[in-house]
Amino acid sequence: MSIRPFAARDRTRTSVTLARPLRRAALLTLLSAGLVTGCGLGAGATPGAVTLTVTRDFGAHQLRARHALLVRGQETVMSLLVRNYKVSTKYGGGFVQSVNGHAGGHVNGEPVDWFYYVNGVEAQEGAAETEVHRGDSVWWDLHDWSQTFYTPAVVGSFPEPFAHGIAGKRLPVRVECSEIESDACKTVDSRLRALGVPAGLAGLGPAGEIPDTLRVAVAPWSSLRALLAVEPLARGPRTSGVYARVSADGGSIALLNERGQVSSTLGPGAGLIAALRPPNQEPLWVVTGTTSEGVERAASAFNRSSLHNRFAVAIAPSGGVLALPQGG
Repeated sequence: MSIRPFAARDRTRTSVTLARPLRRAALLTLLSAGLVTGCGLGAGATPGAVTLTVTRDFGAHQLRARHALLVRGQETVMSLLVRNYKVSTKYGGGFVQSVNGHAGGHVNGEPVDWFYYVNGVEAQEGAAETEVHRGDSVWWDLHDWSQTFYTPAVVGSFPEPFAHGIAGKRLPVRVECSEIESDACKTVDSRLRALGVPAGLAGLGPAGEIPDTLRVAVAPWSSLRALLAVEPLARGPRTSGVYARVSADGGSIALLNERGQVSSTLGPGAGLIAALRPPNQEPLWVVTGTTSEGVERAASAFNRSSLHNRFAVAIAPSGGVLALPQGG
């Protein structure tokens, strides 16, 4: 077992501005409890079709591996990273300090650390505890977490988690639309089916209606906001983990930078694709917009090339796809 990087682990803290000495003390407390052991799981079947991506600044810059991807035996997320990149660790190997010389710490007074996602979902265990399964897409990113230390789900590993699920278990997928016959609804459904992901179609429903199901909600914000699960998108990254804020009436979308400041605001015809994870539920993807046209533009961007290595995206009325946070 191992500890997670403290930026992802300290979810119970009431402030993300704690000094590093206090966070170091918390880590040492965990270590004294005997939580750190080896990184690998030992011999076993090698998982196939695995991908490993390492970036910084919310996916803006990709780091090169030392060689073609090597996957050996029963890999963990940590052992896979160490096998393919130059990695330095702390605290018994349970905490990633640097990858290819890019280290966590502080930049301009703000906390920066390494985070990881498997199939677009922030794992619930440490990297040395998380087993890599067939088809998994593992993504490490070094970024500023001054605005939120918890981003539960991201869109940048598409078509995951739809294609291979979570923790080695493929899950049912449901596309929920305000208008099932709309072009946007049909586009999202057809994109999933083209990837070999059959999806059920339904009208917008209450959160958690079907357990253990990946959901994609396709609707203008004026209709979508009735779902309690999407309400955090109106309050910004500290609540939603998404660097955008939809206005109360759904008429505009404020795009935020990594410090939570408004970089620009999109109006009528704008769209948004983001992933949330409501409490005790599987990820909920949102394909929305300020108008029906905005939803159609968002649906058109529901593809690998538009979403690759991005935490979330906004779509301008012109159709341009904008990475969130802005300026990353």
